[in-house]
Amino acid sequence: MLIIKYRKIFYTISGLVIAASLGAIIMFGMNFGIEFTGGEIIETSYTERPAKDLIVSQLDALDIGAYSLRAAGDDEYILRVKPLEEAQREAVFAATTQVGNEVIGTIERFNAVGPTIGAELKDKAWVALIAVMVATILLIAVAFRKVSKPVSSWKYGVIAIIALLHDVIVPTGVFAALGYFLGAEVDVLFVMALLAILGYSVNDTIVVFDRVRENLRHNEENRSKEDFELTVGKSLNQTFVRSVNTSLTVLLVLLALFFVGATVTQDFSLVLIAGVIAGTYSSIFLAAPLLVTLQKWTDK
Repeated sequence: MLIIKYRKIFYTISGLVIAASLGAIIMFGMNFGIEFTGGEIIETSYTERPAKDLIVSQLDALDIGAYSLRAAGDDEYILRVKPLEEAQREAVFAATTQVGNEVIGTIERFNAVGPTIGAELKDKAWVALIAVMVATILLIAVAFRKVSKPVSSWKYGVIAIIALLHDVIVPTGVFAALGYFLGAEVDVLFVMALLAILGYSVNDTIVVFDRVRENLRHNEENRSKEDFELTVGKSLNQTFVRSVNTSLTVLLVLLALFFVGATVTQDFSLVLIAGVIAGTYSSIFLAAPLLVTLQKWTDK
């Protein structure tokens, strides 16, 4: 009940976090990987992986423009670079597999992504995110059609979308900052992480909303004239422990993936960590209080 009573404080916190995230996105921009911009991925394995500075110095001497070199596993480097000419590509192969005349590694994987395919993939990623949000409104509107008082069923869906936007903007802002300071790239795994966050977040929000629905139905069957604010507060109390415990369990798994998992999945797990925290916060401290605020606006 305290959450509902002091909802303006939580609105302010959400507003500040969203503002900071949007500021990071606007100031730093998104560091899109070659899956979206077009380019080449070269994966090199070594019997004994050399120091990163050595490979970097050899690549810098080639004047191939911006690139990203990251360690993978115990014995590999993954190079992401803009589209290369054949002569440049051969020089890059040599720079990553040789030191002088000594061969120290072998090319395990080479993939090229054209800019057209990258642009198409970016468009499809946006379509996927928007489709999930529209489907969420329709699903919740139908599911809650029998509890249209004192808040219309479709408004539950709108509030869920507001919470989803919060849960997408926050990890995106975090990733924009990571891209600027640490070179983290937006790739297909990032989009997959956002879609996973949307699914997790809407599920958490619906758990709270469903408890509100059940309590409203119970009040109607028993002809109880309980204040809507009290009903929402009671519903939150009934679901709070479940939501927090579920999120903590998921966070433990993601933290293990981040610290113990492969290097290539660290950014993926980090986005999910930020999204799960944002999603848990929004379902408890944003979505449910917004129901009360919307009901009070409607009654004016």
